[in-house]
Amino acid sequence: MLVLVAPGQGAQTPGFLTPWLELPGAADRIAAWSDAIGLDLAHYGTKADADEIRDTAVAQPLLVAAGLLSAAALGDVLPGVVAGHSVGEFTAAAFAGVLDDTAALRLVRTRGLAMAEAAAITETGMSALLGGDPEVTVPHLEKLGLTAANVNGAGQIVAAGTMEQLAALEADKPEGVRRVVALKVAGAFHTHHMAPAVAKLEAAAKELSPAAPTTRYVSNKDGQVVTDGAEVVARLVGQVANPVRWDLCMETFQALGATALIEVCPGGTLTGIAKRALPGVSTVALKTPDDLDAARTLIAEHAAV
Repeated sequence: MLVLVAPGQGAQTPGFLTPWLELPGAADRIAAWSDAIGLDLAHYGTKADADEIRDTAVAQPLLVAAGLLSAAALGDVLPGVVAGHSVGEFTAAAFAGVLDDTAALRLVRTRGLAMAEAAAITETGMSALLGGDPEVTVPHLEKLGLTAANVNGAGQIVAAGTMEQLAALEADKPEGVRRVVALKVAGAFHTHHMAPAVAKLEAAAKELSPAAPTTRYVSNKDGQVVTDGAEVVARLVGQVANPVRWDLCMETFQALGATALIEVCPGGTLTGIAKRALPGVSTVALKTPDDLDAARTLIAEHAAV
């Protein structure tokens, strides 16, 4: 059984879209999406520097566009499950047919702008903790005023809060944590700091007509399969200010019998976690079009059709 997943913010790197735009029809598709959302995706995916694509308002639609573009390059594929990490949930909602590509990009453009505004209120950020026991780490973060914004499984938790709180974490790591790594994001996402963005996203979501998922969609909120399109969209809105439980998503993948996992562009983060948390599950990360053949082989062996 094949799982198709989409990464979250921080996965972007300068120029990562460049080789994908060389595929037939890709440049035209990116141009059409750029017109639809008022953002030059080709520029940001090929020529912009790291600081430019760190901007939340840019990074989020850029990541969703890259995920949709790379998935389209795979051809017809019928995964058993789709899911996305944080903003990757918008990509997954399009995979599942809940939203069409343009609607997903318009909504995530609103999300990025609203979260950027919320992030500007207070200087905040996120840091990944490598190693440690969640039962020890989470109370330690709370003691420092931080939130366990991403519980990713395989020993990885992402803390979020003010820059002062994150500096305190660097100086006072939880027992068992080997490293604290600052992430390439511009705010404390999935925490109360993002609450101002929720209302704006709710207003934009009211304009949508979501469809029921055509394949099993697993939610970051609690790792549950969501079968109602309106509920998927409601969860997309709510997740802005609530923790990502990727650990529970992976538990669901395992319970549903996952045998293979493909992570769309810019892949690597989620496949890395899966290799540690889902032993025996074959993985492919789509980083460049050179990875498409390996992914198609995996699809032929594990997809429903």
